[in-house]
Amino acid sequence: MTSIVTNVGALSALATLRTISGSMQQVQSEVATGARISTAADNAAYWSISTTMTSDKKAISAVADALNLADAMVNVAYEGLNAAVDVLAEFKAKLIAGREPGVDTGKVQKELDQLQDQMMSIATSASFNGQNWLNTNVNDIFDPAQNTTSMVASFSRGASGVSLGTMEHRLAETSLFNSTGGGLLQADPRDPKTLGGIRYEYLDTDRHLVRSTSNYSGSGAPSFVFNFTGPLQFGAGDSITFDVTVDKDNPADGLPNPQDPGLTTSITIDRSTIDTVLGAGANGRVSTYVDYERVLFHALSATGSGAYATTYTDWRHQPIIDRIGIGSNETSGLNGSYIGISNFTSTVGSGGLSNKEQFSSRGQDHTLYFKPFRIFDGVEVSFDFDINRAAPQSYSFDRDYINTTLGETDGSVDTAVEMQTLLQSMLSADWPDLIIDVPTADTITLETDVNADRLAGAKTSIGFTGISVNIEPIPTLNFMDIDIAVRPDLIETYINYVDVVSERVIDGASTLGALQNRIGLQGDFAESLMDSIDTGIGKLVDADMNEASTRLKALQTQEQLATQALSIANSANQNILQLLQ
Repeated sequence: MTSIVTNVGALSALATLRTISGSMQQVQSEVATGARISTAADNAAYWSISTTMTSDKKAISAVADALNLADAMVNVAYEGLNAAVDVLAEFKAKLIAGREPGVDTGKVQKELDQLQDQMMSIATSASFNGQNWLNTNVNDIFDPAQNTTSMVASFSRGASGVSLGTMEHRLAETSLFNSTGGGLLQADPRDPKTLGGIRYEYLDTDRHLVRSTSNYSGSGAPSFVFNFTGPLQFGAGDSITFDVTVDKDNPADGLPNPQDPGLTTSITIDRSTIDTVLGAGANGRVSTYVDYERVLFHALSATGSGAYATTYTDWRHQPIIDRIGIGSNETSGLNGSYIGISNFTSTVGSGGLSNKEQFSSRGQDHTLYFKPFRIFDGVEVSFDFDINRAAPQSYSFDRDYINTTLGETDGSVDTAVEMQTLLQSMLSADWPDLIIDVPTADTITLETDVNADRLAGAKTSIGFTGISVNIEPIPTLNFMDIDIAVRPDLIETYINYVDVVSERVIDGASTLGALQNRIGLQGDFAESLMDSIDTGIGKLVDADMNEASTRLKALQTQEQLATQALSIANSANQNILQLLQ
């Protein structure tokens, strides 16, 4: 039906044209922006994800920039330490030259002064963006809370929110000079020195400071010596007689009664003894000290006296002429350690032997010479301890142990009484007969209770072995204080010191090298991560340009046809009006 009120064809064509125009606007937007989702109205979920990830990409880009900054800082510090290694090598060479006889140490020191200045210049110049890892100002460089510097390394978004990952560097590993001490080229303030007397210090023949790894007290079996006077001529009725006593208790050791009198054996040397030992050809004559020692050794051994006779040699292993010794084998099974000759009689002369006696001391009495010390974080002391060569027990302590045991806060042991408490806390449970006492303000004694341990002599000992501090060796000098013109006698000590600090500086450079590698890997990962985010966002919101351009061409054609259809529909009413004219 045709109507002049409602043009159904025109309305239909107009509706089609509107639909086509709307689609064309969307496709034109995709072609113009390259994104099929550019507003929240296009797809709220995908638009939200892409917007968040775009923001994260910008954050990761900032992390990449921070990594580049950190890489520059590490590179500057590494080059500084690398230069410091070269200076130390040259410094050592000059020290060795200064050791040669006839060298003017004053002139060599002038060269060393220049190298010391160069080292300081390297440390102060290795700065980037106001940061210097070689010349620091840290109150306690060994405190992780104070010596740690952080660098941004990563950005991540998780269920709990956004977080930044960091890489940390300890300045103690690279600082050459620190304002409060503790730099790689400075005396290490963590030096525990004698550990309160557990170990001792001495300078060896090359003037190197040596810390003992053991502090052990023992005793030897008792003996005495005499010089042979002879010869001795034994006839048929001649003899030498005496009593030999071994291993009686020493009243001076404070042992409770009763005191053991030891093992006493009567000894007789006559013509038959001489013939047995030296042979009938000797005709009863003891001509030399070697002959007399052989006769005495036989007489003491044959009777089971527990004593012996011996001769001696000097440090060149040459015989000491006429020197004879008498001692205890300590095989009697008694606690004491003693040798004694009594009731000596002779019809042929003494040969130098006479009434004599000798006690041996108790080896389980030991004195420590206390000096205050402090244990820092990260430092651990370990040692073994034993009494009378029993199976040693292992012990260790650190800052926390000291603080807990002594009620301290800084890991310090300030008095001999505190050291006594520390030792008792470790040793007393395993060695119940051990007595630890403080006779003076700077001495500590370790000994066993004589009521429980009456032993004396070679079978006794007490003390520490395997003493170790986990951070040693450490420098005990300051690099800038080295002066061979003033102290030429310390050249060997200085050379040893340079060896130690060189290793520390090399370790610091190695640490920076590892950090450089990690920063490089993290930077590459950040770049790769940003590329991956770009790809992911593109898959969500990017338009397919081939498809969009094809659709646009089709919509343009449809728009032309719809416009033409609208024109035709509008012309129908004009035809009706013409019929009515």
